Parts: sequence; C-alpha cells; structure tokens
Amino acid sequence: MKNLKKWVALTVALTGVAAFGKPAFANQFNFSVKAILPENQASKASYFDLLMTPGQEQTLTVELSNSTDKTVTVEQGLASATTNLNGVVEYSPNKIKPDASLKYNMKDYVKLDKEIVLAPKTTKTVKINAKMPNSAFKGYMAGGLTYKEKSSEEKTTDTKGISIQNEYAYVVALLMSQSQDKVKPDLKLTKVSPDQVNYRNVINANLQNPTMGYLNQMQLSATVKGLDNPKIEYKSSKEMMQMAPNSNFDYPISLDGEKLQAGKYQIKMLVHGQKDENGKYLVKDDKGNETRYRYEWTFTKDFEIAADRARELNKKDVTIKEDNSWIKWLILALILLLLIFILFFILWKRRKKEEDEKAARIAELEQKLNEKEKLKTIGRF
Repeated sequence: MKNLKKWVALTVALTGVAAFGKPAFANQFNFSVKAILPENQASKASYFDLLMTPGQEQTLTVELSNSTDKTVTVEQGLASATTNLNGVVEYSPNKIKPDASLKYNMKDYVKLDKEIVLAPKTTKTVKINAKMPNSAFKGYMAGGLTYKEKSSEEKTTDTKGISIQNEYAYVVALLMSQSQDKVKPDLKLTKVSPDQVNYRNVINANLQNPTMGYLNQMQLSATVKGLDNPKIEYKSSKEMMQMAPNSNFDYPISLDGEKLQAGKYQIKMLVHGQKDENGKYLVKDDKGNETRYRYEWTFTKDFEIAADRARELNKKDVTIKEDNSWIKWLILALILLLLIFILFFILWKRRKKEEDEKAARIAELEQKLNEKEKLKTIGRF
C-alpha cells in the first residue's frame, strides 16, 4: 500500500486569506494562529509586511490558541517564497530549489523555535527573531511562517489501496523590505527541455524572475515548432500567474498525449505582466476582449530533444499506448504465407493427380497394346 501526503495550507498571503489544495475548514485545526502586527508594518495586510533598516533586528510576535481539551504540539517552520509550476507563489516549505539569484534566504535571517506545546484551553505568545541584512537593497525578502500540528493525520484510503495522509497548516506570509520604492520587474527564459508532469510528457520552459520584486498578473502564450519536422506544433497559454521575488518555475507545455519525437525545435513565448488601463501593451484574447499590460517580454530559443531522452519519457507516459501494430502485420504475413502454402499444396495435389491419371492411362494403353501383340502372335501359329 502506497502512503501519500497531501498538504492543505490555509495561507495568510498577499491577497488576504487563500487556500491551496482542498479548502481547510476551522474544524480541521485544533489550534488557531494570529500575527501580531508591529508598528513598522508597511501596509494594512494581515500578514507581516515589515519596513526595516539595514542591519535592524526585530522580534515578531505570533499568538497560538488551543481551544480544545487536549494538549496540542505545533510545529513551526520557515521558507523563502517560491513559484510552483502553476504560476502560484508558495510560502510554505516545499521541494522547489532556491533560485540562483536568491541572495538573502529567509532561513539565514529569521530564527524560531521548531515546536510549541499548547496546553488545553490556552493561548501562547510565540517570539520570532528577524534580522535585516546589513547591505542596502530595493525590493522584498519574501517568505512564510508555517504552523501545523505534530502528528496531525487524517488518513483515507482510495479504491486502489493507496493511503492518503492530509496535513493541514497555517502559513503566514513574511515580507521584509528597506523602502517602499518599486522594483522594475525582469523576466528571463533560462532553458527549455522535455520532462513530465503527472507521468505525462511536457516541454518545460524555465522562466526566472531575477529581481527582488513580485511579478504580478502574468499572461503568457507559447508556441513550440519542430525545425526538423515543421508539422510538429504545440501551443499553450495562461493568465493571472504570479512569480515570487528571486524565483523560477518550469512552465509546462503539454503534448496532449503525443509521443516525444527526437530532433531540433524552436520555442516562441510572449509574456505580459501587471494589468494597467494605461499600459503600453494591448492583448486580445480569443473572444476579442482587450486587456492592457504595463510590461512585455518576448523570447525565442532553439533546443534539441535527444533520441534516448524521448524514448525514456515515452515509456513512462501513461497516455501513450504501446504501438503493437507490428503484431497485426506479422499475423497478416503469416496468414498470407499460409494461404500461399495451401494454394501451392492444392496446385501440387491437382498436378500430381493429373500426372497419376496420365500415367495410368499410358499404362492402360501399353497394356492393351501388349495384349493385341500377344493375340497377333497366337494367330500366326
């Protein structure tokens, strides 16, 4: 039996409260979380949005409340913000590797206790130490504080015998900045390569935000064409994506169940960011609706898919049925050979019969001739 973990995070993020995965209801938590916002809060958000000076140290406060009749142990975690393959910013710990442009990782500047024990019917104040880097910068250090109950499990088993373990967590976003000056966004297409998402072939276009600012309201359209085989073409588009500061993600372009073919390809991408009524760049969707954006990036990149990589991924793709047409051709060939053999056998039997009948007639004639010769001989005597 396989054992899978599902994270369900109730996130206090940049747009208020949002749920990732399945909605997390209050009765699925044995505790609650409240961020106590300090005087240097830079906005009216319910998460930490701190305006600090270079080198400043600060103690943050979070209230954890246990309204149940049992003791609850809460695990406290920390992570720098990342961007997942859906173009959604994540503030909780995950397996996404930090981007090469990430100069200030949250774990190096924020210190906290790993576990907090809450007695029944109590509220505890948790202290978190945050330090701003000594160097001056514009933009955000972005991350999140994660709170989940230790050994909090809800196991369900599906019809295939797979045990699913749900883990519910609160995530409070943590932003640290030195000024409220806006950072001009940037976007780079770093590489393009074949891969899989949920055991289905895709072509990944890795997009990087190398700045310390958020890239908001992204709209993207991409086209992949075969250079060796111009008939190959894959298209994809998506909107309302967001990228965390100093992060990257693989944008997957689906092959819609087709096999990967080895060869040379070219990708063209058009990306817009930040909706603005007075924006310079006008985009029309399939229905003719017009939207203006403040920023635009265009990318063109050639890449190659190796034959061994294509074979490897095609074998793992659950949507690709194995080509057994050769078996049909083999059966047809065997049937044809059998028919040819039967035809030759029938012709041989017929010819043999004709030869036997001819030989019999000749033998009968010879016998009759011999009898006549004998009668003639007797008549002479």
